[in-house]
Amino acid sequence: MQIIIQSAHFTPGNELINFVKTEVNKLSKAIYKVEAASVFLKLEKRDFKQVMACEIRLEILGNDLFVKKESSSFEAAATSAVDVLQEELVIRK
Repeated sequence: MQIIIQSAHFTPGNELINFVKTEVNKLSKAIYKVEAASVFLKLEKRDFKQVMACEIRLEILGNDLFVKKESSSFEAAATSAVDVLQEELVIRK
């Protein structure tokens, strides 16, 4: 599975990139064949605090899946997004 990671308003470190790749690779074990995953990490400022968002688009046979999760850390947002996508893949099987 091809994983493309992009970011806005910051440069992710190798540790964050490896964490996100590890999390997204969990989706390749699903029943559906996942062609590619596009991950977009975004640092947003809202009401005097920073919110970290993770958007994942999965390219699968049929309609692509998309989820966006926000948290106080990129790791938590990525884990939450992957969990939602895993549930969706189970529902679609």
